[in-house]
Amino acid sequence: MPTSAPLIVTVKLDKQAQEYFAALRQKHFPAHCNYMEAHLTFFHKLPANLDVMDATLKKFAEHGTMDLEVTGIRNIGNGNVFTLASVELGHLHKAMQQSLGKYLITQDRKKLWPHITVQNKVTAFKAKQTTELLLDNFKPFTIKAIGLTSWLYLKGPWQHQKDYLFNNSLA
Repeated sequence: MPTSAPLIVTVKLDKQAQEYFAALRQKHFPAHCNYMEAHLTFFHKLPANLDVMDATLKKFAEHGTMDLEVTGIRNIGNGNVFTLASVELGHLHKAMQQSLGKYLITQDRKKLWPHITVQNKVTAFKAKQTTELLLDNFKPFTIKAIGLTSWLYLKGPWQHQKDYLFNNSLA
């Protein structure tokens, strides 16, 4: 069924990492606007009604799982995020940008800034308190990217479309 809703692509995290960040988001994100579990957005707005999207996501899932380094916690003014680093993830994003070039909005043409938001839409004071709390015992750690996931954006909630697991992924 054709849709005008945009497609969002996220990086699928291993189960342990997903549960960890989802619990933090559940605890710190305001409930009235928390439509999603924690996620790492890869592309923010792609046309959902094109067969090329499914074919492209399948093609780029022909990749091995990759380690993502959780490097820190950053206050973003009205919330906070966990920052991540991965050269391999950056290369995958760049290759997908080149493949999807004509479909990309300005935001998706930029260099990837991998992060997972656990709090947003709060006061600067509350964000500062939460950032300090999270930083108190923070030590960098490693999680795994196990695939890509597509979602339809429905002006609030997201509707899951499909998981594209990486070749050697054990979801």
